[in-house]
This record gives sequence, structure tokens and C-alpha cells, in this order.
Amino acid sequence: MNIIFIGDVVGKPGRESLRNTLPELRKRYEPGLVIANGENVAGGAGINEKTYREILSCGVDVVTGGNHTWDRKEVFQFIDKEVTLIRPANLPEKTTPGRGVTIFKTAKGQYTVAVINLQGRVFMTPVDCPFSAADRELEKLAGKVNAVIVDFHAEATSEKEAMGWHLDGRVSAVVGTHSHVQTADERILPQGTAYISDAGMTGLYDSILGVDPEGPLKRFTTQLPCRLKISKGRKLFNAVIIHINVDSGKAESIERIFQIH
Repeated sequence: MNIIFIGDVVGKPGRESLRNTLPELRKRYEPGLVIANGENVAGGAGINEKTYREILSCGVDVVTGGNHTWDRKEVFQFIDKEVTLIRPANLPEKTTPGRGVTIFKTAKGQYTVAVINLQGRVFMTPVDCPFSAADRELEKLAGKVNAVIVDFHAEATSEKEAMGWHLDGRVSAVVGTHSHVQTADERILPQGTAYISDAGMTGLYDSILGVDPEGPLKRFTTQLPCRLKISKGRKLFNAVIIHINVDSGKAESIERIFQIH
């Protein structure tokens, strides 16, 4: 079974890149599941129902989140009812809307894949322990699915690698998100888990992490606040293709996709 995991989709350019690229990839790889990190899909910060529906219409099956999940208040109106939109599982269980895990049945119904969303703690807003949250969710999933994919939305590469090794042999893949820069460290860990520190970004190519360079440059050079904008231009599509042995639940290969158009 092939899984396509698409790096952070940022704003309108990201949605356009998704619409222009994903149909051909679906035809070529015939994936059992397509996952995209969508926490910045609405205007480059947060997600609303309109943009969520739009990326689903492009061929995405499951949308994951991160620290920007709550940037738009509209998300509170629909996240509870959407089983294919998840947020980090290591947020307080009793008080946080939505869910941190979803189970997806492939189109032909022969396989089930669990997707777990986790958020890191190093250099990020304090949250519950992602390692213990992963252990807890895997206990619930034991014997119920053919594969488990983890989106670890974290800043520090060391924390991401630690999660990969912590879950090696227990999940099919650990894919890092959040930095918007695709890393070149994709590999299969010793016990059969596919790993990459960051899947990258799908959005405006001539940018700083998906937004026009002017705003971030002003912030860095003057230390003054500046509104961030996203304009038009060349687009980037970043993703990974993971091939999983459904009998063992272990990964056999992971391949990066980096396209500019």
C-alpha cells in the first residue's frame, strides 16, 4: 500500500499547488491514503471549513494540524464533527475540541490506516508529553489497523529523531512537519519504520516559509511587527511517498517529492 504525505499546505498558493499536482500523483501511485498537514491552509495561518473542504476536493483524505490549528476561530464550529480533520493528540483530552487520531478505511475497504497527530515541546508552546501520548494511542489501536502514520509537528530535529526511534517498529511511519523546509534524511529505521525529519511545504516557492519575504525580513532586521502577506508566483509541492507492507505494517520504502511549477 502506498501512502502520500504532503508537507504543510500554506495559503492559496499551497491549495493551487495541491490541485495542480495531486491528481497526477494519485493516478501514478494509486495511494491507499493521502494525508496533508493543513494547519496553515487558510491565508497562511489556521484552517476554516471552506479551505478544509477545498483540499479534500483536491484528493486529500486526512488533514492534520499543529500549533496553528486554532488560529482561526471558525475551526471550533466544525472540528468536532469532522473525522478526517485531526489536531495534536497531546493536547488536554477533556478540554480540547476535535480528535488527535483517526482511522481511515482505504477506498476498496480492504485496509485500515490510523493517523496520529502529535506536537513537539522543544522551542514550542508547552503541551503534554508527545511520547507518552503516542504510547497511549498505540495501546488503543493495538490489533485494529494495518498501518499507523504519525505526523509529528515539531521544531527541533533532535526531538523528531527521538520520536522516530521511540516508535521504530511500532508504527509504519513518523513524518515531521512544521519547519516548512524539506529534509534529506528519509530512511527506514532498523525495525521497519519510515522516517523523515520534515516533509516540507506546499505553497509559494519564492518566499520565506510560504509568505512574501518582505514581512519576515522587516521583522528580523527592525524587530518591529509587520503584517505577513502571501502573493502570487512560482509554487512548490513537497511530499513523501511511503510504501507499506500491509501484512507486517512496516515500511519498505520512503521517497521524497520536490516539485516547482
